[in-house]
Amino acid sequence: MSETAVYAAGGVVWRVVEDVLYVLLIHRTKYRDVTLPKGKVDPGETLAETAVREIFEETGIKTALGVPVGLSRYRLPSKRQKIVHYWSAEATDAAVRASAFVPNKEIAAIEWVTAKKARKRLSYPVDLEILDNFLTLVEEGVLHTFPLIVLRHAKAVSRSDWDGSDEDRPLTDLGRQQARAVAGPLRAFGVEELHTSPAKRCAKTLAPLARVTGIEPRKTSHLSQDAWDKGKADVRKIIGQRVRARTPAVLSSHRPVLPEILSEVALATGTLPGSYLASAATLEPAAFSVIHLSRTNPGSGIIAIETHVPKD
Repeated sequence: MSETAVYAAGGVVWRVVEDVLYVLLIHRTKYRDVTLPKGKVDPGETLAETAVREIFEETGIKTALGVPVGLSRYRLPSKRQKIVHYWSAEATDAAVRASAFVPNKEIAAIEWVTAKKARKRLSYPVDLEILDNFLTLVEEGVLHTFPLIVLRHAKAVSRSDWDGSDEDRPLTDLGRQQARAVAGPLRAFGVEELHTSPAKRCAKTLAPLARVTGIEPRKTSHLSQDAWDKGKADVRKIIGQRVRARTPAVLSSHRPVLPEILSEVALATGTLPGSYLASAATLEPAAFSVIHLSRTNPGSGIIAIETHVPKD
């Protein structure tokens, strides 16, 4: 991130009622405008965490992030550039019912409108561009999606400094910090399942996320580097299971195994191969790639891939 720019994040929040698509707009009190929910990144926060937090703070609706729908850039009165990242974010019926929103000094009202009305209501051209990006997903029939998240384990003690078995090699102090830091951005994507290599460094990377979500990680040798080195890891099997399940999931594994995981996702979804798969698999410790797939038709191919790196 540039130190001179102001970063923010938000979302196109949507729901379907009686087969009609609605998006959520906010009416801001101070500016007397109509815009999409968004806000500035707090210190120590990632963009994904910011998007979920700001949507909730401005609308009272808890969401999980879907497909990224672009970013907007514009100049502030201070002449600094503001860069806002947006994701698609579904508002479930339960989340809408649970919203405790009341008009306040920042947000005068929230309004559910059709896409056609949203185009007329929004105050800024940059918001219209984001809405159009979102509507492209709708036109392509990939509104309902789910993520498969490929996570490289956090920084571990080096092999040269460890006398025990490789599978028992622990995280370093930095690795434990990374594991705690990555829990928030992973949670922003609404994960419901955690799958990990049996190696301690992979399982411990998921431990903070498991604690905050209450989800018990499932260990599988199919994500193990030891099994992969011996040609015994059936990556295709676990990817096939995850694609069929259509459930938001994290797969915690090792650097050498990651390219095969990405390749198998592409094969399982009928996606054309390309260098983008190698890029998404080239992860530093505690980094992850989110693979967005169609929930209604996973075989239609990968919708989008986004990679997140740990904060310094």
